[in-house]
Amino acid sequence: MIDHLGVPVSDMTRSKTFYEAALAPLGYVTVMDFGEAAGLGAGGKPDLWIAKGSAGQGLHVAILAENRAAVDAFHRAALAAGGKDNGGPGLRPQYHATYYGAFVLDPDGNNLEAVCHKPE
Repeated sequence: MIDHLGVPVSDMTRSKTFYEAALAPLGYVTVMDFGEAAGLGAGGKPDLWIAKGSAGQGLHVAILAENRAAVDAFHRAALAAGGKDNGGPGLRPQYHATYYGAFVLDPDGNNLEAVCHKPE
């Protein structure tokens, strides 16, 4: 299951205004805003992120993991398959207290993440 998706944008102000207006009929609002990145979602969970970047920069896709052990296993398997480390397994409290994720770049530079939100 996809947990969230990140889209690089060239102008945060313009893009945030666009996404907020376009997605309002679907119940989406800005849930988190870090200035250079903003998470939009419905029901309080940001599942679509826009961030200052360039169109050729690559996407960010986060896949929901059942537990932290699965996040760890994902990271090991991705590196063994030729992925490049982009942030080892661990807590990311800047997102929320139990956010446990790992990040790898695929062969084309796309950022793939496994994330578990459960406290363990």
